[in-house]
Amino acid sequence: MRAIIIENDPLLGERGLLVTKKGRIMRNSLPLAAALATLAALSACATKKPVDTTPTTSVVTPPQGPIPGSAADFQASVSDRVYFDTDEYSVRPDARATLEKQAAWLAKYPSVRVLIEGNADERGTREYNLALGARRANAVKEYLVSLGVSASRLETISYGKERPICTDSSESCYSQNRRGVSTISGGANS
Repeated sequence: MRAIIIENDPLLGERGLLVTKKGRIMRNSLPLAAALATLAALSACATKKPVDTTPTTSVVTPPQGPIPGSAADFQASVSDRVYFDTDEYSVRPDARATLEKQAAWLAKYPSVRVLIEGNADERGTREYNLALGARRANAVKEYLVSLGVSASRLETISYGKERPICTDSSESCYSQNRRGVSTISGGANS
């Protein structure tokens, strides 16, 4: 039986007709016809949707920029160096602003330790420049301590004229070498 017709005719009353494919009419088959009609309707609605077999992966976006509290973050967030005038070790006003930013960053990361490097230009003797570099490093340390950074977190070293950034014999080059550099020596996030 493939073709099903259910009629509810007023002359037939509640009786229904079931017409088969061969044209045979079956009377009083309302329950059978209803069951077959329901089955046909359900099978027509039961179309299977295609299953999505695409693997689901979540995209993890790595953080942009350096890891907070790392040495790279220190360099990106605040400058790591200050500059000095010729034969001077007093902290200049422009250097104070940089050191204030360093102190604020160090306050956020209290486990970080810093090595302050004192440097000089090539003019003068090796001994004179080592002493001048030490005074510059100590000036930076004292200023950071005055801003609330614990002295136990700060170490100093002098390189004198041994680690120049620029090797030309010119004032613009000398000014780059007269510097104090704060480097993270421990306790930073990796």
